[in-house]
Amino acid sequence: MDTVTAGRGHDPAGYGWDPRGRRIAPPAPRPRRRWVRKLLLRTVAVVAALILLVILAFGGLLIVTPSAGNAPALARAQDVAHHVSYPGPPVPARFAASLVATEDKRFYSEPGIDVFAVARVGFSYVTGHGVQGGATLYQQLAKLLYTHGTSASAADEAEQVALAIKLYLTFSRPQILQMYADVAYFGNGFYGLAAASCGYFGVRPAGLSWPQAALLAGMVQGPSVDDPLTHPANARAREVHVVGRLVATGKLTPAQGRAALAQPLSSLVSQAGQSCSP
Repeated sequence: MDTVTAGRGHDPAGYGWDPRGRRIAPPAPRPRRRWVRKLLLRTVAVVAALILLVILAFGGLLIVTPSAGNAPALARAQDVAHHVSYPGPPVPARFAASLVATEDKRFYSEPGIDVFAVARVGFSYVTGHGVQGGATLYQQLAKLLYTHGTSASAADEAEQVALAIKLYLTFSRPQILQMYADVAYFGNGFYGLAAASCGYFGVRPAGLSWPQAALLAGMVQGPSVDDPLTHPANARAREVHVVGRLVATGKLTPAQGRAALAQPLSSLVSQAGQSCSP
């Protein structure tokens, strides 16, 4: 065996052999793609800078927005202006469940805002799609009390986000629901849950049935167009939607949902205008 052949078994230098027994130099190592590393570092730096900018901007927003401690006083002033007694009766469980199911399913766990919804709204605005929905009940209450529910500019949305967090830190969830029910508009000149319950059904809020509670909860986003007296088809569609949300969130079984929708809308509002006096 010659020296060349004997060396074919192992070559610590990494050389190979051609069919004629000649040594072949190993391939040159690929140069490191430093540009990939630089790109990653720059991306991380940009993201970190954006996060810091958002934190600073939000901190400034919390400073310049008013305190939420006067929310009950603002709710009272609105009720006085609308000739509604304040505070209204306690919010019944059926209406609270219907409202949360359709308007803010994370109400009992979120810190005043839905982080995912806020990110979606911000992305929609930046990409030119305008300000979209996704406001929590805290944000909706802030809109009703502080920005009067009339505008939806980016500045107003930002203010409502800050105020929503302040409302969350200042009041309990039952207090938030109570203020919301006291100042919400339900169409047909009915401000507050008590006036709407009496005006549409002739019953006090505590006596609301599931379909009645679902109907009222469905009206808060479009109280005029979903008025059951003037637009019964729209009102029925909203009722069906809310009952569906109650079933989806487990508040009602499918059988209970079907039973709630079995009652015609005309029978729900047959006592409209009747007195709620005991």
